[in-house]
Amino acid sequence: MLERSQIDLLVVDDDDEFRSTMARMFVRRGFQVTEAADGEQALAAGQSRVFDVAIFDMKMPGLCGVDLLTRFKDCHAECEMIVLTGQGTIEAAVQAMKLGAYDFLTKPFPLRELERLIEKAYERHQLRKENSQLKTLLERSQPKSEMVGRSPAMQEVFRLIERAGPSDKAILIQGESGTGKELVARALHRRSTRSDRPMVVINCAALPETLLESELFGHEKGAFTGAISAKAGLFETADGGTMFIDEIGEMPGALQAKLLRVLEDGSLRRIGSLKERRVNVRLLAATNRDLAAEVQAGRFREDLYYRINVMALELPPLRERVGDIALLVDYLLGPEWDIQPAALRLIEAYSWPGNVRQLINAIERAKIMADEHILRAQDLPREVAQNRPSEAVLVPHPADDLSFIERTKVVEVLRREHGNKTRAAHALGIDRRKLYRLMEKYTVLETELNPGPPASPNAPFRPLG
Repeated sequence: MLERSQIDLLVVDDDDEFRSTMARMFVRRGFQVTEAADGEQALAAGQSRVFDVAIFDMKMPGLCGVDLLTRFKDCHAECEMIVLTGQGTIEAAVQAMKLGAYDFLTKPFPLRELERLIEKAYERHQLRKENSQLKTLLERSQPKSEMVGRSPAMQEVFRLIERAGPSDKAILIQGESGTGKELVARALHRRSTRSDRPMVVINCAALPETLLESELFGHEKGAFTGAISAKAGLFETADGGTMFIDEIGEMPGALQAKLLRVLEDGSLRRIGSLKERRVNVRLLAATNRDLAAEVQAGRFREDLYYRINVMALELPPLRERVGDIALLVDYLLGPEWDIQPAALRLIEAYSWPGNVRQLINAIERAKIMADEHILRAQDLPREVAQNRPSEAVLVPHPADDLSFIERTKVVEVLRREHGNKTRAAHALGIDRRKLYRLMEKYTVLETELNPGPPASPNAPFRPLG
């Protein structure tokens, strides 16, 4: 059903009485109406507001209807335009149709007929917008995976998804890298009232600040070098649906302020634009950082933290999902594959610092190496096959100091990889930037690593996670 309060309407006519009569009627019917007495006023109104439908009189002082339509269309390609004409300007109205106007009406006409035309124009506006959203989603879509697990920790995750999914509130998904935070976000979206609308995904750690701002909020033509055309941001693409922001802890401070504005009142501005645009988006955010600590350190806005953390959902690391590894292996192998018990024991004994993502990569690699659709111990990646069970599981420090455990693991992996930061980062399931931050945080010195002789350049190595 059409929600008229959602329609932003611009009425442009130099006849004050006729224009005011139209505006009053449409306001009574629930439209959001802006008036303009001539073309210049219309262009000025378009500088500060985005309109869904615009009505232009063809014959006005200054800019005529055709000239106004041409200039307005350049800046408001998404706006549907209806032109009003007298008997003597029908030819100009036909020209306006060729230039992109939705339709025209010849004066005099019943206002009810104009209202019907506005509603049809808005429906086309929405259809074009949804087509654009679907096109963007198809370009950015990722293969979907199921969430698998019978452990108590995962059963609690499933319970929270069922409860929180139908809510429209922001949810913060926390967990180590590779635990499946995006899968949880997709599950929440599928269970929400917005499931028939887009879910758009962006990773803050994957883009530099300038590009991240453009991706999130869009830009106008000429806003910066290389902006050869206007582009809608992902918030506009997600309008009516869900925005999933991964690694939100990596978001720069300036963008945190812009994000807070969107969450507070749904308004945003594209880069290089003064126009306010409105979106209605549910936010899901994910991070592997301790955001509360980031707030205390002044690296994350406190007001934004409370805005996105209406509810927190914590994903357990794979090493804490007792009994789930065999189930995951069976799911990842599929019905046509089998695995030898010795190989499964090695997989279950390994600590999986890269969590489920690392396990997926390891199984895919092993399937390539395996013969006769049977996965054996020698098919597993080196770090899994050569890791003895007694060394595979992290042993808590007597004082249960998580920082001590994390530092110990970082040093252990760096030593095992002979100080090679790239290999160590892959083995830990993190990127090099995160590894360097951890080394700085825990004051890990090069002298501690005792690298010994370097690894052979011919040693097998396959990046993980």
